[in-house]
Amino acid sequence: MRRTRTSLCAATVIGALIATGVGTAPAHAADRKRVARSAPSWVASAQAKGQAKGRAAAKNRSSFRLYLAPKGGVDALEADALARSTPGTSSYGTFLTAAQYHAAYDPSSASVKTVRGFLADNGLTVSGVGPAKRYLSVTGTNAAVEKAFATTMGLFTHDGEQVQTNTTDISVPASLAPLVIGVTGLDTETRTMSHRHLTGPAAPPSAGFRNARPCSRSYGQVAATYQADFKTPLPQFKNKTLPYAVCGYTGPQLRAAYEQGSTLDGTGTNVAVVDAYASPTIAKDAQTYATQHGDGGYANGQLTQVTPAKFTHAAQCDPSGWYGEETLDVEAVHAMAPSAGITYYGAASCFDDDFVDTLAQVVDDDDADVVTNSWGETEAGESAQSVAAFEQTFLQAAEQGISVTFSSGDNGDELQNTGIKQADYPASDPYVTAVGGTADAIDATGSFAFQAGWGSQKYTLSKNGKAWKPNGYLYGAGGGSSSLFNQPAYQQGVVPKSYGSSRSVPDMAMDADPTTGFLVGQTQTFPEGRSYDEYRIGGTSLASPLFAGMSALRQQSAGKRLGLQNPAIYAAAGTSSYSDVKGTPKDAGNVRVDYVNGLDAADGLTYTIRTFGQDASLDVRRGYDQNTGIGSPTAAWLTAK
Repeated sequence: MRRTRTSLCAATVIGALIATGVGTAPAHAADRKRVARSAPSWVASAQAKGQAKGRAAAKNRSSFRLYLAPKGGVDALEADALARSTPGTSSYGTFLTAAQYHAAYDPSSASVKTVRGFLADNGLTVSGVGPAKRYLSVTGTNAAVEKAFATTMGLFTHDGEQVQTNTTDISVPASLAPLVIGVTGLDTETRTMSHRHLTGPAAPPSAGFRNARPCSRSYGQVAATYQADFKTPLPQFKNKTLPYAVCGYTGPQLRAAYEQGSTLDGTGTNVAVVDAYASPTIAKDAQTYATQHGDGGYANGQLTQVTPAKFTHAAQCDPSGWYGEETLDVEAVHAMAPSAGITYYGAASCFDDDFVDTLAQVVDDDDADVVTNSWGETEAGESAQSVAAFEQTFLQAAEQGISVTFSSGDNGDELQNTGIKQADYPASDPYVTAVGGTADAIDATGSFAFQAGWGSQKYTLSKNGKAWKPNGYLYGAGGGSSSLFNQPAYQQGVVPKSYGSSRSVPDMAMDADPTTGFLVGQTQTFPEGRSYDEYRIGGTSLASPLFAGMSALRQQSAGKRLGLQNPAIYAAAGTSSYSDVKGTPKDAGNVRVDYVNGLDAADGLTYTIRTFGQDASLDVRRGYDQNTGIGSPTAAWLTAK
């Protein structure tokens, strides 16, 4: 996954940071230019492993998208978007409407005509033009693809799939290169995004899940001295009795800790939530949850859903698993900003193109002020061409003053998960705000007893019940140094030099640890039937909508949109606007009790300890770190100038 150009603030196309992985690029004619990193990074490895199955049949057909560059070029768009988002510039805080953006930056009809002519001359057919002329939908034989782009189409067995892809980077005539930013779809590998939430033994699909008791209503309320029978002792952990994990924080608790009595409620703002599919019970569930937990019910029209004509790729994406993600995101935004409007946009599937299209619809509609996204993929799992497609939408959002947030991931540095230390995308894109994770100890007074970084080692209770046995690293907030993007100007001087010269993730953090997680309410299917119930949930899927809700409050205070928040975030590093998450937490961790069957005590209980602040190689330190960014926003941030 590589960007295909150089940015003014975030010098991209990190050929200097990482090898292409596909060997030496072919020598293209002098009058042609490569579309950089347009061959999949896994091709060379697949060839070395004997997974190449020869050349794809010339008569076989390909369907793909060719993305067009914005009018005036990408560099000019990036420079303008940053200027509108950077404190101290003459254009700071001045934003365009969607109509003004399209008039200024949409590819021209002449560009479309030129590219169409090139494709037709090479035997390829344009079957459609995307909204705002962002891309052309193209079909044709492999022979025509090879002729047009000076590449070779090959067959591979990759990750259990039979895949057809271009084996070398593609190129286009030099005169055409300024008009083309990427091509997606030549690689037929199934590429999906995963949602980011964690509960018990498995992510919460429509199949029912319940948290076991005992648990603490507020942090530290119930000491884990005895097991659930309150007769059988539990051993101490490192000579200390730990508390039971919280049952799940609710809106009033989170507002008390983060907003500290602020009267801001998000009135006049709108937050968009982008996930895949759409829960059929979200309106009822959100209303039930809000009224039961002191968040206030939804007014008519306050919560709306925007969905495509049909959903697709159910077998690859598990739609019911995304219902829990939508439920979490909607209820978390409402918990922080009870009067903000919430518009849910459901992508047709978890495939890249569907997310690209959904985000484009959000910015074209121009109704949302903040967009929260709790999904992503490892940088190594994404394609450079998809990055180009996503980023044109992030730049449009910045031009229109729309703040875009992404969860940073739930697998720490990804080493244990993938064998490679890496950040996640789209969180690593310099034109979005990456939200990492904390473990928040909110006590009975609604104050922070402490905040720690989210990262957990797991210990299980021994069979004789007298000791805690280590199981190793479990999960933690995603972060690290990007292999795709150089360090943006806004990070320079704040991010320690020890992290290198790449884009560093995350930017800031909020509660994400499942041990100190959020209580959500959702209709689920239990053995006894379908009903509403509640469970604790965590992950940076929680942190992103929490920050989106707080951003709505900050916008209400400012009286205008915030745009790309990163330059302002780093400009305020070390001030009272952020709590620097650092040091050793008061407790090493919490004891968690779970039902073996995820529903009730019929098959017994399990006892584990989940520690705080142990996120693989992502340590928590004073100042910026790759677990919590510059820290966690405070109530002072809501009204800071």
